[in-house]
Amino acid sequence: MLKPIGAILIILTTTWMGFIVSKQYSDRPKQLRQFRSALQSLEAEIVYGLTPIQVAAEHLATQLPKPLSFFFKTLSDALVDSKDNLQKVWENSIHSFWPSTALKKNEKEILLQFGATLGKQDSENQKKQIQLTLAHLEREENEARVAQSKYEKMSKSLGFLSGILIVLLLI
Repeated sequence: MLKPIGAILIILTTTWMGFIVSKQYSDRPKQLRQFRSALQSLEAEIVYGLTPIQVAAEHLATQLPKPLSFFFKTLSDALVDSKDNLQKVWENSIHSFWPSTALKKNEKEILLQFGATLGKQDSENQKKQIQLTLAHLEREENEARVAQSKYEKMSKSLGFLSGILIVLLLI
């Protein structure tokens, strides 16, 4: 009686793990697309609206879904409370929000490099930096879509099949 229950639990657990891995593959392109959209909005607010970054981040925090809203809320709050410069606040916000994302190290580096230039240039050069960052994120999003199409379904199947394999080895 306990063996079938144990076998079912093993299969359910490994299948669930496969779905978790699969979710990472599907969330990554979506989060990159949302970040690109957020940077385009940030560009419009900073370059065209001449909005301070703290206010622009506050606006984005209310408009975006989680986890990006968390990033911009953290950024906005830190800009109000912190004595650090914008680059340091941007870095700290990236680091605190990063574990809640499906994004990879490459995207983190792109965003950290962007944060290093944020607020240090005139509006025209700032616009160029945003466009460059958007191009890098678009490239990463395309790569993420390719990875999603390759590995999303496979990770679900692999989770289930590895559960079956474990059960067969234990029998």
